Amino acid sequence: MHFADRITRVEPSATLAISALASELEAEGADVVDLSVGEPDFPTPENVVEAGQEAMAAGHTGYTTPAGIPELRETIAEKLRADGLDHDPDEIIVTPGAKQSLYEVIQTLVDDGDEVVLLDPAWVSYEAMVKLAGGSLVRVDLSPYDFQLEPALSDLENVISDGTDLLIVNSPSNPTGAVYSEAALSGVRDLAVEHDVTVVSDEIYGEITYGTEPTSLGSLDGMADRTTTVNGFSKAYSMTGWRLGYYAGPSELIEQAGKLHSHSVSCATNFVQHAGVEALTNTDEAVAEMVAAFRDRRDLLVDLFADEGVDLAVPDGAFYMMIPVGTEPGGSESSGDGPRVTDTEWCERALEEAHVATTPGSAFGAPGYARLSYAASEERLREGVERLIENDLL
Repeated sequence: MHFADRITRVEPSATLAISALASELEAEGADVVDLSVGEPDFPTPENVVEAGQEAMAAGHTGYTTPAGIPELRETIAEKLRADGLDHDPDEIIVTPGAKQSLYEVIQTLVDDGDEVVLLDPAWVSYEAMVKLAGGSLVRVDLSPYDFQLEPALSDLENVISDGTDLLIVNSPSNPTGAVYSEAALSGVRDLAVEHDVTVVSDEIYGEITYGTEPTSLGSLDGMADRTTTVNGFSKAYSMTGWRLGYYAGPSELIEQAGKLHSHSVSCATNFVQHAGVEALTNTDEAVAEMVAAFRDRRDLLVDLFADEGVDLAVPDGAFYMMIPVGTEPGGSESSGDGPRVTDTEWCERALEEAHVATTPGSAFGAPGYARLSYAASEERLREGVERLIENDLL
């Protein structure tokens, strides 16, 4: 059987692969502390569930217009205005998940050989999506700067040129939890305007921050006509399985990307879109409770790792953190009794010996680190760290 070149360019998702291995161990009877998955452990707010059920009962089970029901797009437009973004409802497309939004936008903007810049560590699917579109990748490593963008702006300046076609920015970040400052994003704006670069701003974790307010890149002067903003409902509203996301951008982008949308997924699920309206309008208290719990868990992990002498960059958003493991960043051997294992080997040991699932940093472009998700109870987080200690992994 002959396979298209585009599909042979990519590997399966590393995060989902680790989760699958953890599930296999659990099926064999092992008690696995799964700190690999990017899925909130809270139930979807009850009022959102009820809204979905009521929509089904009311007969909202057929196709919608491809871009989404008017009520949801109008509600999204209101949310975007609160974030400083001015988009009419007809400049918004609702999709089955934010991942589908990113796929459609990248397929629309990236052609064979186009240069796309990523800020490493970067979510694993950006690379795959760019490769599927035929683009070439240039990466800027934020690891030496505790994953912050502002001190790396000179590195970004050295990379971005008139030949750059697209820059992807994700703040708050998966996998680091970093929230880029307004000064950093203003630096991105200056470079994008100078070199006429289009930008995708992935803001899926925008509602999950701790003591800092994220800046929406498209709200900065000069960025409205060159930025596509992607967001969704999976993380902030604990609606991963509902598959609901959206993107907003210049009208010409929406017109072109809408072709791919209509010829692929047709539309997001009808009754799920009605639940999305409820999520955006009546869940502030539930979201605040989830964010407070994530913050407590972050603080717990920071303290537990500090007790073991593990120095890490404290995340200001999302529900991930990167811990240094295995070979030191940059591939150098650590001091001591000789070279340590790679981050992939460390994660394999953590899963096989300690039954703790984490994700190798190299999957995100950050060798020498492991990503931990703290979308788990404090009890399980303590258990996970204790197992890593007991198995000499910290």
